[in-house]
Amino acid sequence: MAGRIDQRLKDLGIELPKAAAPAGSYVPFVIAGSLVVVSGQLPLWNGEMRYRGPIGASLTVEDGYAAAKLCALNLIAQVREACAGDLDRVARVVRLGGFVASAAGFTQQPAVLNGASELMVEVFGEAGRHARAAVGAPILPLDAAVEVEGLFALA
Repeated sequence: MAGRIDQRLKDLGIELPKAAAPAGSYVPFVIAGSLVVVSGQLPLWNGEMRYRGPIGASLTVEDGYAAAKLCALNLIAQVREACAGDLDRVARVVRLGGFVASAAGFTQQPAVLNGASELMVEVFGEAGRHARAAVGAPILPLDAAVEVEGLFALA
């Protein structure tokens, strides 16, 4: 039987991608006590990079928002793995850290990261409200447009 969060995902018409394997010498998540720290996730859909290049040059703020939302879906997929499939264990989204590949002079990183933040509230309700950082960078791994990391508290 599907849990409350799985049902919410279904009701929202949201499908999660397959949790990505690490691309380097690190693990996708670490559980420390009741916290799950999820490594930075890129805008991948089952291994395929969907958004490449800097926001404000080759991509728009809307593209960046969609890329951040896809990163957030990948975060949730990793948390699902950490919780052995039971997303109802997520008590709180504590913090998101977002990195936005930004063209020179681009300053709308918070608007881009809203794609990830708003998805967390859609999926987890009030427990999805979190602290956040939105940082611009000249380039990200694999030429990704956005990368988002997360900290989640488990019940």
